[in-house]
Amino acid sequence: MAREPGEGGRLVFDLVDDDAVGSEQSVPAHGDGAPGPGDDDPGAPGRPSGGSVLSDRRMRFLVPVAAVLAVVLGTGLAVEGARDGARVERMRDVRGGVADVSRPLAETWRWDGAVGSPKTEDEWRTIEVAMLGDVLALESEGELVALRPATGEEAWTVALGEDPDCGPLDSDGWGRSVASALVCLEGPAGDRTARVVGPEGQVSASRRLPAGDTERFGEPRPGPDGSVLRARRAGAGPALDLSDARCTDTGECAGTVRDGQGLEVRAEDAVTGEERWRATVPFRPTRADQCNNWLGVTWDGSANMVDLAQMIDPEVFGARIGADLVQLYGCGIESALTRDGVLLGTEFEPGSGGVGSLLSGGYAEYSYDDTLRTVLYTDDGTLVGEIPGSVTDAGVTDGEGPGVLLGMDSGGPHLRAYELDGTPRWDVTARAGGQRFLAHVAGTMLVMTGTGDVRGLDAATGDARWVWDSAEGGTGDGYLEDLFVYQTFTDGESVLLLTESGSGGAALVALDAASGEVVWEQHGDDAVTGGITRGFDRSLIAVDGRLLEVTPDGVRGLG
Repeated sequence: MAREPGEGGRLVFDLVDDDAVGSEQSVPAHGDGAPGPGDDDPGAPGRPSGGSVLSDRRMRFLVPVAAVLAVVLGTGLAVEGARDGARVERMRDVRGGVADVSRPLAETWRWDGAVGSPKTEDEWRTIEVAMLGDVLALESEGELVALRPATGEEAWTVALGEDPDCGPLDSDGWGRSVASALVCLEGPAGDRTARVVGPEGQVSASRRLPAGDTERFGEPRPGPDGSVLRARRAGAGPALDLSDARCTDTGECAGTVRDGQGLEVRAEDAVTGEERWRATVPFRPTRADQCNNWLGVTWDGSANMVDLAQMIDPEVFGARIGADLVQLYGCGIESALTRDGVLLGTEFEPGSGGVGSLLSGGYAEYSYDDTLRTVLYTDDGTLVGEIPGSVTDAGVTDGEGPGVLLGMDSGGPHLRAYELDGTPRWDVTARAGGQRFLAHVAGTMLVMTGTGDVRGLDAATGDARWVWDSAEGGTGDGYLEDLFVYQTFTDGESVLLLTESGSGGAALVALDAASGEVVWEQHGDDAVTGGITRGFDRSLIAVDGRLLEVTPDGVRGLG
């Protein structure tokens, strides 16, 4: 018996034929090597009647081997079970991680209720949720509701006051949607209060927001980590210099707004009111088409409604407030602030770039003006370096090994992999432009090309491991031709793709990350019991290792 080298530590047994055992070889019955009772007498006590020396040898050999096998196999199963348990546990903490996607999905539970709060008089609602600890939190009918992802039970509810505004919530499927606590602002204009809600449903005492603070610092909004954010236009110099900026009656704008006021942003503790940090975002010359009143209202929290019918208004601004990044947009101030108030996004002109959070940690600042480039930052906002071309991180990872970024030239023939600090890892020739980094699982990078196929690349070398052609993916009728992948999830072994074809048909496809083989697929109305369609009003989210579907009328568990 020998141990096979390599991961897993398998034991190899050499099985010997009975004939190879010589009859002259003694198999002692006692540990001292002396013959035992009845060794020369088949019928003697201690030997089964009709036995033989050879059969006794086999019996004596098989008993310890069976014991060893039981231990070895039991240990192997235990080790395998421990590894599987560790993988499942890891998936609970990975964004997009699901305990098991090895089989087609079916509805496991359903919670019926309005998701989101009304934003207009006609009851249009934003479908915004948050992963708060191990529960899914959402606003519904004047309450903040927390659902257990395994059963759909309401873990707790918090009654909300007049005109509630809780956050940071995010449009499900479009952001990180992860929060350590939620802040709820309530009450009529001019008399707002703030409360903090924790993962277990614990609620702080209400704090009244002084009207004087609103005059000095601006309107309040729920912020990350139990904070209240305020912002207002401020700064020395002329309030406005339209220069050659002009807009037509149809909202088409040209020219540049040369000067205006910057933006002062203040974060205060929601419970105590103590200032945590303050940042000034300077005004920068901006194209006129970035200065029309497309935000609708000042400090607007919704990024889903756009009003293009307004004329130029350089005072308006808005923000998308996430758990780790506050993205600011408006005339002359397009940039971002980390949760600690570090200013990012000043490396590009307003309207020609943006800042996003990286799944593996840190931030990326994209510029697509004259030269396509990406600037990388750490979690604390420290500048790491600059990379030519655009860079993106994986839509989902298995949570193991160092992170990797995928870079590409604009329409160029190359794909490049980088460490999180910008160090080049490899450079390979790309098959087609328009690459998307879908997943980084089991040492494989899943990349979707502009032609609709998905390729598995070795994360260490960039070598091609496999190709899955969506046009040939299982149905044989071109159902997934012109495929687009909206979302990705993983259990650490397989990657689940939520896709849509050029004809608008939805599908779920699970691929083995190591081999690219189709584990299973569901199409159209069979994708999930009751059908599944993808859009602004419907999306999937992984919470505590469970896959959920969120719609305007409720939430259901899938498994």
